[in-house]
Amino acid sequence: MATETIPETWRPALEPVLSTPEARKLGGWLKAEEAAGKQVYPPRGTRLAALALTPLPKVRCVILGQDPYHGLGQAHGLAFSVQAGVRVPPSLVNIYKELEADLGLPRAQNGDLTPWARQGVLLLNNTLTVEAGLAGSHAGRGWDAVTDACVAAVAEREEPVVFILWGSHAKKKASRVPALARASHHLIVASAHPSPLSAHNGFFGSRPFSKTNAFLEEHGRGTIDWRI
Repeated sequence: MATETIPETWRPALEPVLSTPEARKLGGWLKAEEAAGKQVYPPRGTRLAALALTPLPKVRCVILGQDPYHGLGQAHGLAFSVQAGVRVPPSLVNIYKELEADLGLPRAQNGDLTPWARQGVLLLNNTLTVEAGLAGSHAGRGWDAVTDACVAAVAEREEPVVFILWGSHAKKKASRVPALARASHHLIVASAHPSPLSAHNGFFGSRPFSKTNAFLEEHGRGTIDWRI
């Protein structure tokens, strides 16, 4: 954790969490893993990229992921996103298919969702690191408290926000945050996960992008240009 700079707008929400013994234990554990020669993704300095690209006051939509991609060159700190030039992962292929069906937008040729993040879409994974080749390997190590605090910070704001929850993991995370459960002025758009294993169980046809824009426009928060 010491190698990551907390973006200014997120500090009031995160500093109390990051000062706990549990957070220090997480930081020490990550250092030890890397010192032992294990490859951790995304690289140092990019693990809080979602927060750096999307300042708290600018958040208009939150998309919750589970943990970073575990393949070489994939993860760069944004949920569901990969850098340009990296093969688009299957879940993101399905996201693009739904985007095309929902808004008529042509499918993007790359998987870099940075343009969404810059428009106020917080692409937040529950766990912010992973060991190379081992999906879910850093789950339960302490990231939950950090990312729960991020979700709570957004939920506590007066400005209406859309929370897009794909799959049971995202729904469970949202249910853990009391501030979100109490906040009736936000919109929750929930469906199955875009993974090939579940996309046909309710993700396809869920129209999250048009629902998000309709809500934001209704509440005077503009719309998001979902083109990549």
